[in-house]
Amino acid sequence: MKAYEALIILDPALSEEDRSAALKRISDLVTAGGSTLDNIDEWGKRKLAFEINKQSEGDYLLVEFHADPSAIDEIDRVLSIVDPVIRFIITLRDEKS
Repeated sequence: MKAYEALIILDPALSEEDRSAALKRISDLVTAGGSTLDNIDEWGKRKLAFEINKQSEGDYLLVEFHADPSAIDEIDRVLSIVDPVIRFIITLRDEKS
């Protein structure tokens, strides 16, 4: 299993319960298929560098996890169709000693 991180930008207009539901869905998605969730770092609302879907702010999450490379395609596919997710990127990260 390799170490990955996903930077996810959620819609900042979500209610607290919708945000919690989106966070649960993301964590369930990552842990499905035998992946392990290492950390979810909630950065909060920040100004975007440019507008996305007429939004000038986003709610940022940094999700660190270990997964098989074959699972990344499914995580990528599902994140692209989840409504509260404005943008995301999944990158391979260095192992921390």
